Amino acid sequence: MMPESLLQGGCCSFSPAPLDTQDTKRMCQAWKSRMHQFVQSPISWRRTCRKESKHGFLGESLDTLLSHKCGLALFRDFLKSEFCEENLDFWLACQEFRSVDSPEELRRRATSIYEEFVRANAKKQVNLDFDTRESISQNLQQPTPSCFAAAQRKIYGLMENSSFPRFVQSEQYKVLVQVRAGLAGFGRKQKGL
Repeated sequence: MMPESLLQGGCCSFSPAPLDTQDTKRMCQAWKSRMHQFVQSPISWRRTCRKESKHGFLGESLDTLLSHKCGLALFRDFLKSEFCEENLDFWLACQEFRSVDSPEELRRRATSIYEEFVRANAKKQVNLDFDTRESISQNLQQPTPSCFAAAQRKIYGLMENSSFPRFVQSEQYKVLVQVRAGLAGFGRKQKGL
């Protein structure tokens, strides 16, 4: 199914039809069809996603994946299907937090991140050890841009070593690569005409 964030962002001009979750074969075909429509659409994500590093496409590394808007959206969609999107949400919140300059804003955002992701029984609690949680709790008194750095590294490592390899092996990623390969071949055929 198309990532909700891309559909809500107005990137696609079609509206998804409801799917019968009991019929997985039909779901797979519908997903492939939607992915094909998505990749074929004349939108800016194609320019963004088709920028390759010198080594390859979005499966190269977690850094590469997170640096592309569509890679981030597809990875988030995958994490939602695995019920662990809070890891990405926490990592992104920490990235944004590191750029805050104002002490008042640092304190406000630090408290918000702690309440949403770190506090025991938080709504989107991430998997952190006791010592890391305690360190963050103590840093809330005088937060600095790096007060979540250790926790952010741990969550990044968790995504890099657990979620990312599964994403690269997932059907969503395989279809994206197949569609992309088809588009590259189509471009070569047209240039040869």
